[in-house]
Amino acid sequence: MDLDLALRIDQPAPLTDVSTTDQRQMFEKWERSNRLSLMIIKKSIPEIFRGTISDDITKVEEFLIEKGNIREYILNMSNVASKLRALKLDLSEDMLVLLVLLSLPAQYDQFKVSYNCQKEKWTLNELISHCVGEE
Repeated sequence: MDLDLALRIDQPAPLTDVSTTDQRQMFEKWERSNRLSLMIIKKSIPEIFRGTISDDITKVEEFLIEKGNIREYILNMSNVASKLRALKLDLSEDMLVLLVLLSLPAQYDQFKVSYNCQKEKWTLNELISHCVGEE
């Protein structure tokens, strides 16, 4: 299905009147792959955090680069929690730390196991510090 095509190759040059059939087909395949990949990634993010995703991003590569900074990601989630507090839905810091841990991608699975084996709970700042070190 070439879903990862947009991640494996750079975006083809924009089509022109003189573009060949092969160029048109490749551009269409790349566009489809990009659109589907972006949709799949966005749907895999918990609904409560989808509001932190910029709608201006049109390329899956840009989306992954934007979300590549774990510190920024956690701070965005903290910002969402602050907005919820303003709506009288208070999340404790422990709950926010757990939500962040649950939403981390698979590459952090060993990190999550390590956290769960500890008796001591982290603050949000400690979580950021440990995640940045893991990143």
